[in-house]
Amino acid sequence: MTSLKINEQVRSSSAPDETPLLWILRDELGMTGTKFGCGMALCGACTVHVNGQATRACLTPVGSVAGRPVHTIEHMQSDRVGRIVQQAWVDLNVAQCGYCQAGQIMSAVALLKTSPKPSEAQIDNAMSGNLCRCGTYPRIRAAIQLASRRLAGAKA
Repeated sequence: MTSLKINEQVRSSSAPDETPLLWILRDELGMTGTKFGCGMALCGACTVHVNGQATRACLTPVGSVAGRPVHTIEHMQSDRVGRIVQQAWVDLNVAQCGYCQAGQIMSAVALLKTSPKPSEAQIDNAMSGNLCRCGTYPRIRAAIQLASRRLAGAKA
């Protein structure tokens, strides 16, 4: 039995330790906001935070996160930075099909928590592992910049 701390709640899983965290989140815990994309940690659709770090849940063994704080997209409304990023996404109408957007938001939140005023290069680096088949990259970048200004208290 693996003890997990998911979105500030202690949960448990009887799945083998090598089971990908993604399947525990989606299939056992019903947290379907985290998406399956490629299954190889290449697209970023499955991004969650483990100890505040953007992490690909599709290849992360559940046993490796035992007892460590894991946050999913479902937790972002309870997180100040998460709320600001989500509102920027809505205000700039970032999503097109929307499938990748939970992962995009999770990567953006992790970036803004470590670099509240990121440079263009920092944004590029943090978001480089997140793919968007619809090509909403300019709107994603604009939303991150808007969220950064809002975090700084600037009128946006």
